[in-house]
Amino acid sequence: MKIDVNGIRYHVETAGEGEPLLLLHGFTGSGVDWCPLKKEWGDDFKLIMVDLIGHGNTDHPEDIEQYSMEETAGALDQIMADLKIESAYVLGYSLGGRVALSFAMMYPRRVKHLVLESSSPGLQTAEERNARRHNDERLAKRIEKDGIRTFVDFWEAISLFSTQKDQLSESERKALREKRLHNSEVGLANSLRGMGTGVQRSWWDRLSDFTIPTTLIVGALDQKFYRIAEDMMQKLPNGKMVVVEEAGHTTHLEQPAQFAKIVEDELHNRKDV
Repeated sequence: MKIDVNGIRYHVETAGEGEPLLLLHGFTGSGVDWCPLKKEWGDDFKLIMVDLIGHGNTDHPEDIEQYSMEETAGALDQIMADLKIESAYVLGYSLGGRVALSFAMMYPRRVKHLVLESSSPGLQTAEERNARRHNDERLAKRIEKDGIRTFVDFWEAISLFSTQKDQLSESERKALREKRLHNSEVGLANSLRGMGTGVQRSWWDRLSDFTIPTTLIVGALDQKFYRIAEDMMQKLPNGKMVVVEEAGHTTHLEQPAQFAKIVEDELHNRKDV
């Protein structure tokens, strides 16, 4: 279905029965990324799979301001209102995790329990954010200049996804590539400019006051985000960290059965809290 939010048509798919679970994909992804987990969760949750702005079948406008975290969180609030959902469990992966945390910070009444997979609260210092902004701008220009196919070649080869070569079959990697290629140059470039780690607000200083139950899922082989999760756990008063063995950054792809069980167990355990 399409849901109009301030002139932007968001593509939203729903599946399953039960309590609502809002699913937010990573950079270059879309709501389709969660489809393999429908059979695992569809009997217990109503899955709400949103294509974030600039991704999948959601619009990819030229106006960078429409890609900001504030605008994106506001769009999710409106989508939930249109679907007549008061509050939901929220799960976000990587970029989707940063969106999920921002949404929970800005609209806490909407979030029952937050699950962040391989994600972060942003960058802690102005110097880090400034450097990242410059890097993201270079990457955005590269996408616009070289095109989506050349960019996906580059993106697939970065070290963050190196474990996929061992953990995913050739057919799974091919399917993932096809989904990435479905995106547009302007959508991905403006996503970097509008909601990249360098431009979003850092939430590190708010974590100690963040009381919504939060589960951090990280792959044991993803050293960078493993360390970030450990640092987050030092601040979160109601947080839990779960490590997935033999997985890197994309735990939901590399160890889907284990990932699905972790999410179910975490959400079920909190239902009566």
